[in-house]
Amino acid sequence: MATVATTGIAAGRLSTVEYQDNFGDLHAPLSVHEAAVAADRCYFCYDAPCQTACPTDIDIPQFIREIASGSTDSAARTIFSQNILGGMCARVCPTETLCEEVCVRETAEGSPVEIGRLQRFATDIMMTKNVQPFTRAAETGKKIAVVGAGPAGLSAAHRLASKGHTVTIFDGRSKAGGLNEYGIASYKSVDDFAQAEVNWLLSIGGITIETGQRLGAEISLPQLQSDYDAVFLGIGLAGVNALGIEGEDLPIATDAVDFIEDIRQVGDISTLPVGRNVIVIGGGMTAVDAAVQAKLMGAQNVTMLYRRGKDRMGASEFEQDLATSKGVQIIFNAQPVSVDADSMKFAYTADVDGKLTPTGETFTLPADQVFKAIGQTLQDVPEGLEIAHGKITVSDTGASSITGIWAGGDCASGGDDLTVTAVAEGRDAAEDIHSFLTGGA
Repeated sequence: MATVATTGIAAGRLSTVEYQDNFGDLHAPLSVHEAAVAADRCYFCYDAPCQTACPTDIDIPQFIREIASGSTDSAARTIFSQNILGGMCARVCPTETLCEEVCVRETAEGSPVEIGRLQRFATDIMMTKNVQPFTRAAETGKKIAVVGAGPAGLSAAHRLASKGHTVTIFDGRSKAGGLNEYGIASYKSVDDFAQAEVNWLLSIGGITIETGQRLGAEISLPQLQSDYDAVFLGIGLAGVNALGIEGEDLPIATDAVDFIEDIRQVGDISTLPVGRNVIVIGGGMTAVDAAVQAKLMGAQNVTMLYRRGKDRMGASEFEQDLATSKGVQIIFNAQPVSVDADSMKFAYTADVDGKLTPTGETFTLPADQVFKAIGQTLQDVPEGLEIAHGKITVSDTGASSITGIWAGGDCASGGDDLTVTAVAEGRDAAEDIHSFLTGGA
């Protein structure tokens, strides 16, 4: 866990009830009646812009129609057939910029069908009943190694297992789940849902998970190539970008991803310290998750600072509004200059002909805790793989530059760094691996 050895921070700033309320479910699940009402708003569009906007191509009108008719198991199967992590994606997907943004109801009325909550409604019912909607095909005798037990790896493993292959997942951490387990705000996934989802996914059979196995340490790519018929890499982005400023190495400044992981894993959030004056550097989802949770832990002042304008932020409008609604201040066009023991200096910037330019004006904010959230980087990439723009180069179906090795998720070239995109890439790579192993195209 990350530790911060400095003054001005403390644990237990709030009461037990306040912690429970602050870290409760961000979006309460729909009741049966609420789901019926929400489903009734869908027009079941024949061209389904919502489905086109979904990275996993879920047949959204179909599953909503099945909910409306009372066939929740059918709805869940429709979802899981395209997105086996549909339960988590229903909780963490930025639906406001994907399916719900293009919903006809949103265009006409400014109020979309609640696709994300309806997806959670259907998937939760099936998972609560511990029903696995898919069965394994006959054993093929083929073995596949999956490195990384995050969304991409889990998605690939399940699809491969369903086709009769034997899959071993290797992961360097002590628990499976990857980003879903370690890297998202606690209020987005409560009641240890990430582990429940992993256990449910594994119930298809044919998948073994070996934890504490890091690529480049306990396991190597050449050995995996020797022992298995194919390899899928879903290793994520383990490194964190540096600010490159004076004072960055002071104890006051730590990585936001470590802070988020601590909250996810600690069990009792009241035992974690938080500052009175917290600064978060960055404009993406990780920055918002860190800033909001710091505020929910009792920090007096939490400020997010992003070097560009509001329109360039990686976090969605919903996430930005969530942050400000919780009391987080967001300052745009502010670039970090230096960190001191109890403050941080910034320079205002301007976008001049597409280039970020300092205006010459600076300001200083008090700080006893600084979290860096300016992006993550690829680490410990095996030799021989082609790398471009900091990611493993892959084809549309995840094939790497080395025959027999595929990659997907955040570590690979492709779409946005989202859970739902990683699931799609793992699924598609699995289909390509299956075709490769069985003599297909």
